[in-house]
Amino acid sequence: MQKSLQLLLFFVFTGYINAQISDFNHIDFKKADSIALSLKEENLSNLPQLAYKLTANLNTDIERFRAIYRWVCDNIANDYGLYIKNNRKRQRFKEDSIKLNAWNTKFRLKLFNTLLNKKRTICTGYAYLVKTLANFAHLECEIVQGYGRVSTTNIETLDLPNHSWNVIRLNKKWYLCDPTWASGIPNPKTNKFNFNYNDGFFLTNPELFAVNHFPIESKWWLLEDNIPSFSNFLKAPVIYGNAYKNLELHYAPQQMHHNIKKHEKVAFKYELKDTLNIKDVQLFFDNGFNTWKDKPTSISLKNKSLELEHQFNQTGFYDVHLYLGEDLISTYTVEVKNN
Repeated sequence: MQKSLQLLLFFVFTGYINAQISDFNHIDFKKADSIALSLKEENLSNLPQLAYKLTANLNTDIERFRAIYRWVCDNIANDYGLYIKNNRKRQRFKEDSIKLNAWNTKFRLKLFNTLLNKKRTICTGYAYLVKTLANFAHLECEIVQGYGRVSTTNIETLDLPNHSWNVIRLNKKWYLCDPTWASGIPNPKTNKFNFNYNDGFFLTNPELFAVNHFPIESKWWLLEDNIPSFSNFLKAPVIYGNAYKNLELHYAPQQMHHNIKKHEKVAFKYELKDTLNIKDVQLFFDNGFNTWKDKPTSISLKNKSLELEHQFNQTGFYDVHLYLGEDLISTYTVEVKNN
């Protein structure tokens, strides 16, 4: 009995470990992507037919899922106004379960009507459409409900789940992806959506994904250990979409805010996806009055392992932004006090 349990646990964990895009380095996604692009004018009136058109001429499950995922990311706009309205109502009714359930039911109908008729939605619609098309293509895909953190998220009021994403099972392993954040960036002021596909959210390394995704069901961390508490999740740094393009892992700092003494250092450590020129690593600072850029006090780049330190010699409160070339990667805050 004990041996059987050990075997079961082995297969469960090996279904999670290292489940990321590098498992498919031997796959060329050009055909899948071109099929998705060629079907840009398709609507959502017949989802089984759309799934067939996207996948019929592809040979592997990963390519079939890729075509579905790319089509959704390239054709469904993120409706920021709809998101704000839903969030406002949910906050208003969070202490009244009857009104909250009534609103959720009403909003769900509006959400899917907007998705099917206007090809606009929020994260729930993205995750639903990816799952539905994948299931029609006989792929095992699920929706994950949880919490997501971006630079505009108010962590003081983050007490209700606010984000949805997907997991897909390929070759007996589960993989993470976020079609909402991969599709582009909505403008909060104009509600205009700019499509800008970000491949970093496709089959992402679970350790990087965990920095700003917190699933309600713990099994969808896809992590063997080092699962963060919700408190630590809220304290984590802000990482941007460009982090997913450039980083394999974000090691340190593990918290956004730092209280240090004058002349102390803050250490930063990352694993890169590709090598880069050390000259492209820069820190930008903002103290509320001025902004400036500076090289780290020390920097080490060995293969794809990037480590840097910066010494703070002046008291004050600083926003610290890491850039790799033109890409904003992450933000931290540092409060420096006299010894």
